[in-house]
Amino acid sequence: MDDRTIRLYDEAAAEYAADWEDDQPPPEDLYAILREHFTTGPTTDIGCGSGRDTAWLCENGYDTVGFDASDGLIAEAKRRHPGVRFEKDALPALETLSDGAYANILCETVIMHLPPDEVGAAVTRMAALLAPGGTLYLSWRMTQGENQRDKSGRLYAAFDKSAVMDALASMDILMDERIVSKSSGRVIHRVVARKAS
Repeated sequence: MDDRTIRLYDEAAAEYAADWEDDQPPPEDLYAILREHFTTGPTTDIGCGSGRDTAWLCENGYDTVGFDASDGLIAEAKRRHPGVRFEKDALPALETLSDGAYANILCETVIMHLPPDEVGAAVTRMAALLAPGGTLYLSWRMTQGENQRDKSGRLYAAFDKSAVMDALASMDILMDERIVSKSSGRVIHRVVARKAS
């Protein structure tokens, strides 16, 4: 992950969490997709942030652990969602997670905070974590041209969709679409892919 972005999340974790959980409406479109495609079994939320989606998954019957690279966000997630499990780990390596262990992986608007040359490796790693028949939901904010940083300094990497799709070439693509996010107004690309049984 981009070190500067992680530092910013550490320093302002409470403010980001308040924006995502208190100011923005719940992402009901995301939750509808997860209900449609996720199955029962061990689930992980990669780049869980404030824990909003990890908590939703737990509340809806998915045995979920949230992982994030930011100590500050993990602390905020634990404060906001007691009883939900959160741990520290970071893309692309995800060193503490085991291959083939997960029925479902959620990675919502995270990979654009990676340097572009790490995107393919990160997606390949998440695919390796899935059990046979497992499902990956992956989304990212699209940036055209050069890498950009927002006013706070968070990295929004510019990379071609092929970096993601090449890493998912052995999987069945169940959804592949661009949308305009209701919360941010930004163009988001989202993919649902399933590993062969």
